[in-house]
Parts: sequence; C-alpha cells; structure tokens
Amino acid sequence: MSTPLDTDRLTAALTDLHRAGVPGAFAEVRQDEQVWRGSSGVADLDSGTPVQPELVHRVGSITKTFTAVAVLRQVERGQLDLDTPVGHYLPDLVPGERGQAVTVRMLINHTSGLAEYLPYAYPSLRAFPVIARTTPESLETERLRHFDPLELIKLGVEAPATGAPGGRPGVYSNTNYLLLGQLLERITGIGAEELITKDVIEPSGLRHTGFPQGPQLSEPHSRLYESWFGMLEPARDFSVFDMSWVGVSAALVSTMSDLNDFFGRLLAGRIVEPSAVAEMKRTGPVVSFEQSMIEYGLGLHRKEVPGIGTFWGHDGSVWGGGAIVLCSADGRCQLALAVNRQRWNTLDAAGRPQPHPIDSALDSFLKLATGIRP
Repeated sequence: MSTPLDTDRLTAALTDLHRAGVPGAFAEVRQDEQVWRGSSGVADLDSGTPVQPELVHRVGSITKTFTAVAVLRQVERGQLDLDTPVGHYLPDLVPGERGQAVTVRMLINHTSGLAEYLPYAYPSLRAFPVIARTTPESLETERLRHFDPLELIKLGVEAPATGAPGGRPGVYSNTNYLLLGQLLERITGIGAEELITKDVIEPSGLRHTGFPQGPQLSEPHSRLYESWFGMLEPARDFSVFDMSWVGVSAALVSTMSDLNDFFGRLLAGRIVEPSAVAEMKRTGPVVSFEQSMIEYGLGLHRKEVPGIGTFWGHDGSVWGGGAIVLCSADGRCQLALAVNRQRWNTLDAAGRPQPHPIDSALDSFLKLATGIRP
C-alpha cells in the first residue's frame, strides 16, 4: 500500500511558494490512485482574484515533448527516419554540408549545434545569455509582433554554430524545434500546430490543451508577471503576447491535469510505442538557457531525486509564466506545477543571478511532491 498524500504539507508548501514572491501557484500531484489539487495566491494582482488549480497556463517548452511525439509518430509510420540528415528533408532551410551532418535526432535532442534565434529576433536581448548586458525593452515593443517561423529559423541557422553536429554537451535551442515543425509540415502537408493537435493532443484525450489562436487566452487563466532579473520592478504583466516567436517550440497552453494525463500515458507507452519511449529516454548532457547542465533525450528531461529515484518530464517558461511536469520511472508519482512569475533572481556585479527565497520554496515543494516511498 502507498503512503497517503500529506495534503496539509503540500498546501503549506504551495503557500510558502506564494509567500516567497510568486503571485500565484497551482499544482496537481498524483500518487498511485490518489490525486491532490491545490493553489495559493492570486491570478491577478490588480483584482486579487484567487488562482485556481484548473486554470489553463502557457506551459512554454513543455510543448517540445508534444512536438517530439508528433515526429516519433511519423517515424513509426515510416515517413521519417531519426538518423537521416535534415538536409534530405529540408535542403532549403539547412543547406550544404551542415544539412548533411545534422540529423533529425540531433534536432530533437539539441545536439545539432544550431544557435538560438532569440537574441537576434529581440534586439534588446542581443547579448543573451549574458543577461547583465540585456534589457527587457524588446519584450514590450515586440509584444504583438507576429513572426514567420522561416524568418526565425534563418536567424538561427545563419548565427555562429554552438558546436559540431552531434557534439556533447548539446546546447538547448528553439531553432531545432521550429525546424521540426517545418519538417512535419513538409512530409504531411498539414500545418504543424494542426498536426500536433489532431495526431497527439486529441488522441490523448486532452480537453484543455492546444495552441492559442491569438495573443490572448480564451479560457480562464492567470496573468503572467515577468521580472527579467530585477530589471522590471514591479514585475510586468505579459499574459497578452503573440506566441509566434516560439510556435511549436513553446507556445502550448494546458492545464496541470492535462499535463499529468499526457505524460503518464506517454511514459506508459500508450501514445507512442514503448520502443519509441525508450528512444526518448536516451539522454545526454545539454546546456540549458540558464547555463546549467540537464540530461535531455528526445523531448524529455531526466531528473534524479536523491533518495527517491528517477523522474521524467519537462519544464518550460514564457514571459511571466513557468511550469514543470514530472513522472516517476515506475509511474506511481506525478506532479505538474504552474507559477505566474518568472526570472525573479536579481544579478550581482558580475551579472550572475543571485539566490531568491522563491528558489528554496520551489525546491521544497518539488521535493515534497516527488517524495513517494514504498
């Protein structure tokens, strides 16, 4: 028998996260047959409307898992091969020797060496990832700008490479996943967002997950407050934003319940074949946007929880919003968490993000929520 979920401690930990500086946080934790949903704080600082566990949320790069699954479904159908050069499918987008060296697998696991387009698309972020030399000005001026994915891909492909194709560690790059979107469109004749919706989201039974059709969200949601490392004080609301700047890389909207449903079914081999899930779990070191090292496979992170075991999932952020979803290797424990503030750390004189009470409160909640024991 499993130990009953300590709902009082989970509620208290979520409250601590709010008190540490997150306007609102909401989560769903599953342990065997038990389910706990909780929330703390507000969805809107102006009105004081409480945040609720069932709100939809921009989940950022968790979208990448859905896109990776869409690619793997095409692999299962014989329409794609993971180890075929991307130049075979998209010679116009990744031309020449590079197109022959970068494979589909390298796009999914971030070992292509293709640079991130973000600092080239947003002028005030040009120095990224050297945060201290950036400003958040472009986030406001480009809020409603609609990008063509081909424009963004071109910026990433033409930027200096971050490494040799297939090299380790890999470097996390949205350019990879926009290329996967174009790959899906090229081989199916269907727009990538529509394909992911019809081929991944709907068959998975997800009722509150999808790609937004404009800069505003139609279902009940929280406002999203961006701090950009202390340069926006107070934090600014970026809940209205044209998400074409990330598309199938990070534009998805979902609920915590839908995320737990999806990752649980995926890791149980109920969305793609178990052999495809095994491919997704072949991880290697990748340098994240935050310049930390993560273990990344085909659209999946591996996270080791000391004293507990291995968890699989993904995290994501947009301007003002963040989310994380984790599932234990044995499938007994799952958690999905959303917060409505991002980049809360200020910078020291050398430009390094400094510890913030939110960091320790977030870590405490995650440890508690993943603390299943036999």
